[in-house]
Order: sequence, then structure tokens, then C-alpha cells
Amino acid sequence: MKKRTGDPFMAADAYGQSLAPGLGLNLLVRDIAVATQFAKAVLAAELVYADVDFAVLRAHGSEWMLHADHTYLDNPLTGIVRGAETRGAGIELRLYGADPDLVEAQARAHGHVVLAGAMDKPHGLRESMIIDPDGYVWVPSVRATP
Repeated sequence: MKKRTGDPFMAADAYGQSLAPGLGLNLLVRDIAVATQFAKAVLAAELVYADVDFAVLRAHGSEWMLHADHTYLDNPLTGIVRGAETRGAGIELRLYGADPDLVEAQARAHGHVVLAGAMDKPHGLRESMIIDPDGYVWVPSVRATP
């Protein structure tokens, strides 16, 4: 059930048709305000739009959506996320071009869980692993310096 009282930033069908080809992310979250605050403070995301039901964020050339749990009451995913402590288990949300040292420092400063501190990996990237308030694992990554 939607809780928004005003008009969205654009009609849902117009937004859907505006999306570029490629991979899209839509994360179900308990609280839009908490999730957007994490994205802005830790991932340096730009908030494109947010209301109590839905948000659009951009960072480092990527765009993703957030939907509040209460908007998915009739969606098949409802049963999967209900009561789940950690969402997206086994999925890494990789944010290429985001400085892992800076993201790690921001995560620590805001009291978020750092699953793995920044380090150069054998696959040529420097990355860290941060857990957001809903349990999603974010992996900011840049090319490692030789």
C-alpha cells in the first residue's frame, strides 16, 4: 500500500521507459529515509527523487531504485523479504569508480558495518565491503595501482 500523499517526480510508466538498456537495480528496503541517508553519506550518491514509498539514486555513473517494503504487499518478493535479517544474501552490489578507502571511512564514521576493509585484490581492483542498514553488501571498487 502506497503512503505517498503528493505526486511522484514522474509517472511510473514514463520513468520505466526512460531507463537505459543494461542491468537495473531495485532494492526493497525497510525505510526509504534510512536507505537514502546511507547512500548519500557513505556512497556519495545523489538523490534524484525520494518519497516515503520510492527513491532514485545516482552515483559513479550508476542509477538504482529503492522501494519500501510496504509498496510490495502484492508482489511475489514479499514472502521472501518478510522477516529476513539480511537481504540479497550472496549478492555484491559493486559500485565501480567509488573510492573504497573513502567509502570505508564514511561507513565507519556513520556507524555502519565494514565487512572487509579496503585492499588491493588479485583481480586488479582495490575494494572494500560495506553492509547497509538493510543488510545489502556494497563493494566500492577502483583500479588498483601497480
